[in-house]
Amino acid sequence: MFHFLITMSAKDTIIIIALSCLWGFNFSAIKLGAMQTDPILLTALRFTFAIFPAIFFVRRPAGDARYLIAYGLTFGLGVWGMMVWSISLGLSAGMAGLLMNMSIISSIAFGYWFLNEDVTVAKIGGAALAVAGLLVSLALTDGSVPLAAVPLTLISAFCWSTMALIVKASKTEHVFAFSVWGMLFAPLALVIFVLITKGTQPFIALPSQLNSEVWFSILFQAYPTTLLGYWIWNRLTLKYPLSTIAPFSLLTPIFGLIGSIIFFNEGLSAVKVIAYVLILSGLALSQVGSTARK
Repeated sequence: MFHFLITMSAKDTIIIIALSCLWGFNFSAIKLGAMQTDPILLTALRFTFAIFPAIFFVRRPAGDARYLIAYGLTFGLGVWGMMVWSISLGLSAGMAGLLMNMSIISSIAFGYWFLNEDVTVAKIGGAALAVAGLLVSLALTDGSVPLAAVPLTLISAFCWSTMALIVKASKTEHVFAFSVWGMLFAPLALVIFVLITKGTQPFIALPSQLNSEVWFSILFQAYPTTLLGYWIWNRLTLKYPLSTIAPFSLLTPIFGLIGSIIFFNEGLSAVKVIAYVLILSGLALSQVGSTARK
């Protein structure tokens, strides 16, 4: 079941566990800001600060600019725009981290179609368990998984797999530069999305909403979570198969739930525990005997 721990070096395993902890607590930081300001605009500010001033000190990586654009749009609007929006609709910080791992399904599919990775019985079984966990989570009655937030969460999970595929396809050797320059295209897409869907009101209201908690949310997301975190993640994505890297995110919802319990007093019901066990077991099971097709 823990085959993926053997396929990675001890150093990389420790690094990715620490990264999972950081990302797990990030969901609480997101919720702190999303409760007080427009979620898409909050995400735009996150990426704006992640880019500047870093982009002035990082040379643009060689390669097709289409990969940079695709990365920025997918990462900014697809992954985090949709996830932060779902959190603003009431999705708890603990369940947000868990449901993002529904990316297991698209990761397996992309690995097979584009990266010549086998789809084993274990992977299919793991995906089935994850779907079962999603269905169980819909039975929660404590408001931590509102139905309106679920489609946005699934879009975010799909885009997570897409983002990893884009990094693989780019064949970039300068991961940090790729991340920074790719994120350059995220804020504009997010701002345009706000203008189209909500008009100018969120921009008018923003200055009065930028208190110390919102600033903490923005800066925590921008620097340790985004600049440092995704530089590490993308390096490991290039180094290991997509289907091997993906399951390490199973640790993120555990830390996410811990953070949500600490900061938001999130309850831990039997139904929620079952959803966690199903989805995380599915992620682990999907890694049994992971190999690449010749």
